[in-house]
Amino acid sequence: MIDHVSIGVRDVARAKKFYDAVLAPLGYSCLSDGPTSLGYGKDAVALWIGQSSRPVPEDTASGLHFCFSAPTRKSVAAFHEAAMNAGGRDNGPAGLRADYGDNYYAAFAVDPDGYRLEAYCAAAE
Repeated sequence: MIDHVSIGVRDVARAKKFYDAVLAPLGYSCLSDGPTSLGYGKDAVALWIGQSSRPVPEDTASGLHFCFSAPTRKSVAAFHEAAMNAGGRDNGPAGLRADYGDNYYAAFAVDPDGYRLEAYCAAAE
């Protein structure tokens, strides 16, 4: 249903360091790299990041978050660790979320601009 999502950030270079680190364990990479925009995905860009003087303000009550598919539970944990090491904030460590489903394994982080992120794997490892 959704072809891609675009978000605005204050510092594209800072965002590149963060997203390169957190998306690599999930099998995604920067497919488009310009001075004011970045495009991430696997085979095609699904996440666009662009320079903005007014990115969406952080608001935990908004319900806004972005969930990335992860191939393994190990990659979910690696996503979370990379986020913590790349300037992100913890929003929930890697683990089973039984209230979401029997095999709902996820981790949650907040990027340097305040966007809430999740990595999710449904595999029963």
